[in-house]
Amino acid sequence: MTMRDPTAAARAIVDANLYMVLGTADREGRPWAAPVYFAHAGYRDFFWVSSPDARHSRNIGSRSDVSVVIFDSSVPIGTGQGVYMSCSAQELTGGEREPAVETFSRRGVGHGGRPWSLADVEPPAAHRLYRATALEQYVLDEHDRRLGVVLRGSS
Repeated sequence: MTMRDPTAAARAIVDANLYMVLGTADREGRPWAAPVYFAHAGYRDFFWVSSPDARHSRNIGSRSDVSVVIFDSSVPIGTGQGVYMSCSAQELTGGEREPAVETFSRRGVGHGGRPWSLADVEPPAAHRLYRATALEQYVLDEHDRRLGVVLRGSS
């Protein structure tokens, strides 16, 4: 298969999948990977909710550089495609939370989840809302070479 449009391929992968693998590292550089359900805005900002006590959440608190991979693990060997990203991540606070939680809730409800509100992601609730903003995105071509993805567009 020839990769004609890496950006279109990346968007199709993002739209077709529910989970992303979030790669974080602690202050000493020890890596940790965690699958999280996500929603996105504009194929560049990726949102999820987690406990602030989760290892990946604590890692983001001390090191905002993260990696993200979105892929379908159910396809036959040799046919899989993924979107690989270098991102900057943070817990959202203040006014940033409202549009982000609406985006997260809308996608989740569309997949059979429950609605989320600001009250669900601010103290004393058990979860917080996080965002990873893609700085670089890639897909692989049929020869396993990285092809850059254009980081613009609408959700």
